[in-house]
Amino acid sequence: MILLEPNSFVLEETLLTRFNSERQDAVDITLVDFDNVIYHVQTAGEQRNLLNLSVEMKYFGEVVGYGAEDILRREYGDYLVAAASPQYQITLQFNLDQLPADRAGLARHVSMLKRNVLASSFERAFAYWESQQEGAGPLMATHYRDNEAIYVQAQHDRVTVIFSTLFKEEVDRVLGRVFLQEFVDARRQVSIQNAPQVHYSSREPPLEIRHLPGLRQDESVGYVSFVLFPRHFATPEAREKSISQIQLFRDYLHYHIKCAKAYMHSRMRTRVKEFLKVINRAKPERVTAAAEKRTATGRYFRPQFRQPTSPQAVEGEW
Repeated sequence: MILLEPNSFVLEETLLTRFNSERQDAVDITLVDFDNVIYHVQTAGEQRNLLNLSVEMKYFGEVVGYGAEDILRREYGDYLVAAASPQYQITLQFNLDQLPADRAGLARHVSMLKRNVLASSFERAFAYWESQQEGAGPLMATHYRDNEAIYVQAQHDRVTVIFSTLFKEEVDRVLGRVFLQEFVDARRQVSIQNAPQVHYSSREPPLEIRHLPGLRQDESVGYVSFVLFPRHFATPEAREKSISQIQLFRDYLHYHIKCAKAYMHSRMRTRVKEFLKVINRAKPERVTAAAEKRTATGRYFRPQFRQPTSPQAVEGEW
């Protein structure tokens, strides 16, 4: 199975094209990313040397409470400006005449914007763990999709991440259950015992969020819990890797469900074609009047061939 990249590839390519372009033409491009995130790349009016990137995130109001604005100032402080429109929550502005030498690195770093904003609840949970406080930390919920959310809660020895995801079709529920069971079984292998614990429930919410109001408890919703231990976030490298990979779990799961359905459909179409070939070969051939022979009396004559039983019989006939 492939792993999805944490950055927006189409945004990276769009920005890199504008950064490397010798002509400063007017630009007005709208891009869409996972989780209903919208990017709007546009030149600033008549000043074509200024390129604005506006971002719309419906869940930005929630992650602000977890320190998202501090992360934006830390990662993109030199490019942050006031929002260009009430529709957008984040706006970055680039002066095409004063770009750094590593333009490819800048384009990739900006394409990680959604990942960095969603990382706010994870970073706060890791900070709570580092403080060595007793008891469980605050439960941080991010409703990043309609009727779906990510819940993060820190304890003194672990960080629990819970995904609520919807399966709109019965086939998706069956395939999703198979994929999630593979996560549980794969952790038993010696080579990947360092993976986090995975728990899945199809209707009943986990204990950490069972007290929250308005949770759906029917066959169309599933809850997946990841238990991160200190080895997953003790070092800065492990922390960044864990955040990047676990954020994309929902997209990773549904992407492979769609790929599995497409593969099964292609195999079924191939099998149907083979069955049609067999049926066509089984149809008896019709004998037309032009192909039949007549005797001297005018009757139709159909030659019948007798299978000889032995070589001696063939010689006797001759």
